[in-house]
Parts: sequence; C-alpha cells; structure tokens
Amino acid sequence: MDETSPTMTHLFEQLGLDAGPEAIAGFIGAHQLPGEVHVHEAPFWNAGQRQFLAESIGADAKWAIVVDQLNESLHADAVRHQTGF
Repeated sequence: MDETSPTMTHLFEQLGLDAGPEAIAGFIGAHQLPGEVHVHEAPFWNAGQRQFLAESIGADAKWAIVVDQLNESLHADAVRHQTGF
C-alpha cells in the first residue's frame, strides 16, 4: 500500500504531467480558470485526469486536499478579479 502523502508534485505526477517546480508554476499560470468552472471540468484535462480529480474530491480521498490546493491555484486570477486582492 502506498503511504506517500500527496503533494502538488505527486499530484502532477499522478496526472501524468511534468512535476518540476517551474513546470507546475507554468501550468498553473497558463491554465487559469473562470470562477464558475470546477477544476475537474476544465477543458484541458483528458478523460482519465478529469475522472481522477472528480473522484478525489467526491470521495474525500487522500488526494482531496492537494486537489483543492490545485483548484485554488487555478482560480487565483478569478478570485483576484472578483475581490480586488
């Protein structure tokens, strides 16, 4: 059984994406989402990635916290625009 604590790096690896710090920052910067788009509904995910994200959130799985962190990061521009912060 895998006892690794999920991190953003591990999440990107799980999603099959480049998991280097610069790659993660670049991905987040290039893929900002409007406030009304749920992270698992983003058009840039493939079907497997979308399913993993939805299941991680829905089942409150061990990945849920880091998926939520990714969600917040991908919505950072929308929050700044809405709140002015």
